[in-house]
Amino acid sequence: MREFRFTRTYRGGVKAVVFDWAGTTVDHGSIAPMRAFIELFRRHGIEIGMAEARQPMGMQKRDHIKAIVEMPSVAQRWQQTHGVPAGETAIDAMYDDFVPLQIECVARYADPIPGVCDVVAKMRAQGILIGSNTGYNKQIMDVLAPAAGRAGYLPDCIVTSDDVAVHRPAPWMALECARRLGVYPMSAIIKVDDTVPGIEEGLNAGMWTVGVSETGNEVGLSLDELNALEPARREHLRQTATQRLAQAGAHYIIDSVADLMPCLDDIHRRLAQGESP
Repeated sequence: MREFRFTRTYRGGVKAVVFDWAGTTVDHGSIAPMRAFIELFRRHGIEIGMAEARQPMGMQKRDHIKAIVEMPSVAQRWQQTHGVPAGETAIDAMYDDFVPLQIECVARYADPIPGVCDVVAKMRAQGILIGSNTGYNKQIMDVLAPAAGRAGYLPDCIVTSDDVAVHRPAPWMALECARRLGVYPMSAIIKVDDTVPGIEEGLNAGMWTVGVSETGNEVGLSLDELNALEPARREHLRQTATQRLAQAGAHYIIDSVADLMPCLDDIHRRLAQGESP
């Protein structure tokens, strides 16, 4: 039997960018989910810290809750408070409580992060489509997306955690964005995210990945809080976030989506030379 090898190198430009939501395009510092997680655990008799609440960020929210209760320190507190480990039934109940808590506050954190709308307008002027996906479910996005739209940001498609069976770091939400946008190959798409699972999702989908450091979950501060920091402290947090995203495999790391256009230009150049992610 003869063996045939076919190779086809894509040398066109970027066709689409898929953005995450909280911490990437809206909600500077990804504050809304943290408030909801901390309040959720408080209502179930457990005090958790901000670092514990943030560690699994980027995951689907039920998976996020499960990841928190499985942390050894939280599992110990849960056992001491409830007398039994937090099983699947308890996690389901917590997720049911989480959704209305998140809906209550999410619209208050819907303003686009500075520079996002300008960058999106520049990309659309180049014919680039704007996709998005999120660990939020459809109920939450039915509140957040219209509020963000009224503030000036509305992507061409929104894929939620309800739309796939397996969530980040699996590639399915990113691939569903590509399907809905009608865009291929995957090397013509950029995934932009502020979390490790979101970067891993983009890599697993065969996309270019851009990590967002200062505005996202890794730093975890509102714009006012970030601007109030001493320069040395701000740089330390930025470098720590950058290291985490680099270790996840991000091709590029920027402080904010406002800084995305040079990455776009460089990816255009690399594609023209026959490179792929």
